[in-house]
Amino acid sequence: MKRILFLLSLMMLVTSCDDKLDENLAYYTPDILIDLPLDLQGATITTQQLEVKDVSTGRKVIYSDLKDVSLKTGLYDMGYEAQVVKDGENRHVTAYVQSVQISESNRAVTLPAFESLVTDDFIIEEIFFTGTLQTSGNQYYGDDYIKIYNNTDHVLYADGITLLESKFTTTDKYDYDPDIMGEAMTVQAIYTIPGSGTDYPVQPGESIILADTGIDHKVANPNSFDLSNADWEWYDVSNTASHMDIDSPTVPNLDKWYCYTQSFYVLHNRGFRALAIARIPVDKEQYLANYSYTYNYVVVNASGTFPMTQKAYKVPNAWIIDAVNCSVESEYAWNVTAPQLDRGWTYCGTVDHDKSRYFHSVRRKMLYLKDGRPYLKDTNNSTEDFNPYCIPSLIEEQGTVIDMDGNHVAGMTWDGVIAKE
Repeated sequence: MKRILFLLSLMMLVTSCDDKLDENLAYYTPDILIDLPLDLQGATITTQQLEVKDVSTGRKVIYSDLKDVSLKTGLYDMGYEAQVVKDGENRHVTAYVQSVQISESNRAVTLPAFESLVTDDFIIEEIFFTGTLQTSGNQYYGDDYIKIYNNTDHVLYADGITLLESKFTTTDKYDYDPDIMGEAMTVQAIYTIPGSGTDYPVQPGESIILADTGIDHKVANPNSFDLSNADWEWYDVSNTASHMDIDSPTVPNLDKWYCYTQSFYVLHNRGFRALAIARIPVDKEQYLANYSYTYNYVVVNASGTFPMTQKAYKVPNAWIIDAVNCSVESEYAWNVTAPQLDRGWTYCGTVDHDKSRYFHSVRRKMLYLKDGRPYLKDTNNSTEDFNPYCIPSLIEEQGTVIDMDGNHVAGMTWDGVIAKE
């Protein structure tokens, strides 16, 4: 898409109060280029802000006036938001870049801006990817789930909603070539709710549950909970005799379009990937025939340099109605979706293999209650929209245990934080 470039010439200021202890620090004025879509040419910017995060210290500064930005040599993440008016219509744009090097010889920064995603459709309410533990302390598999919510004021139909998992991980950053992230999400799992279009109505304020395995998991693991009443499950016909999936007799199957595994699919139990939901406007055969993606990248490690070529599928960003990047605090490297889909990320572990992550989920924040119905936060920024490291809603509802020691949940919440009275 053609774009128009807006050059923001930023003035250098004196050092900030936090850094005045070292008067020898040199500060530089970054030349920030906001790359806006062509259809916003001539728009009036009414409000704007730039958030700058120092990668080395984690310190964040928000500038409401771009003339106030002044940075020392270092590595920075930058997020930009603006309200603009075009032809009498209010529009909202965002931009986000990571690991920008600022120095005396490198002051130019380009932020590709996108109009914020507004879909009037389902959103992801909760992701339970960590799983539970057996009484032996071993990982239990099969009780992960995703909750999808109707945050609108009208009936939505779940027919055709497609669950996607990213191929790329948020913990390993590579220069993939060709880079299509601005146009599409690269995926390795695709499961779709069947239906003719109006078979599965979902009322405002109601949720649907997509489960790994729709059975009562307490039978096999007393530390788990019951998913036999989930709305759908993802089921895989395994090619590995020792790793067979379970087909629930009480929960219908999602329509499997594609998955990388030859056995059965589970969510990454540390949350290294992005999950999304989409409405794909072509049928399965057309999609699989026309939306493959071959890419190259280079792995560099102690053993040498290794050029790699792989294949996956791509889903155009325009088809995606919500996306959530998940990671681990100590391992996070980047987002694997375009910033118009998600400008942040959420987590259930602070370090890799964090044993405290089990029995926890990420849950979308509640903004307010109206007539007993929760309205959830949705700004396409998972850092701001989600409560990390929460007791899962199904554990709360069923009153099951919250750890392998058999301790039970203490109460109910709307979003993992705000208590229900």
